[in-house]
Amino acid sequence: MFFFRLLSRLPLWVLYLFTDFLYLIARYVIRYRKKVIDENLFYAFPELSDGERKKVRNRFYRNFTDTFAETIKMLTISEKELRQRFQVINQESIDQEIQNGRSALMMAGHVFNWEMAILGVALNTNVTAETVYLKLNNPFFEKLLLSIRTHFGGLMTEKKEFRRSMITMRSEPRIVHLAADQRPPKKEKRYLREFMNRPAYFFEGGEFLAKRMQLPVFFGFMTKIKRGHYRFEFTKMAEPPYDQDAPNSIIDRFCEKLESNIKAQPDLYLWSHKRWKV
Repeated sequence: MFFFRLLSRLPLWVLYLFTDFLYLIARYVIRYRKKVIDENLFYAFPELSDGERKKVRNRFYRNFTDTFAETIKMLTISEKELRQRFQVINQESIDQEIQNGRSALMMAGHVFNWEMAILGVALNTNVTAETVYLKLNNPFFEKLLLSIRTHFGGLMTEKKEFRRSMITMRSEPRIVHLAADQRPPKKEKRYLREFMNRPAYFFEGGEFLAKRMQLPVFFGFMTKIKRGHYRFEFTKMAEPPYDQDAPNSIIDRFCEKLESNIKAQPDLYLWSHKRWKV
């Protein structure tokens, strides 16, 4: 942990020198998950030429490796620098829900840099923000990521623990952040729908929670302004009562919003993930 804290003290432009090297390794030497990335892009963007998809893949490699530098920097980044690098738009709209006495869900996808978004929201909000996450198998990196993600006081709750803690959402209103594009395992209740031109499974937990507890749901739209600088905008995408809503209506709206985010800047999505494995 000491080594990473020491590394984190370096300016981001210095850390980018390391990830520039990683980019070359990922792109030209090991060709990291190239087959998976190319297949995902082929189906997601059939209207693009091979050359255009190749450019997206290469920019993805750049964003993917840059996120290592940015995430390490988050371990010790100052409040001032994070505010300069990460803008949060409409934070007050979701904060108001909690101040009015009810919890709210925020759903987003794996769009770079989602790790910075966890800190940015925690820093900018005036209420409690909780992120539900999947525990890593490696104890050292689990501890490291928790240290990074809680740098500005955000709550991190492991998925299994959240099932117990969600009963307090009425008595202790808060923002609950869900990375809603993770691929659920077969043992989970899943919803199959088209996503970027192919069938994909989605967790139904967010949908169930919102409708069972009558919670408003917000989407977090990520934009990369330039290297190391992002904008994250909240928009409300679902509002109770849900009596007339079709089954899985919230997941459907989330997918529409996420597809819009991906199409705006295709190279920001995590194309190396085997998202469409059914």
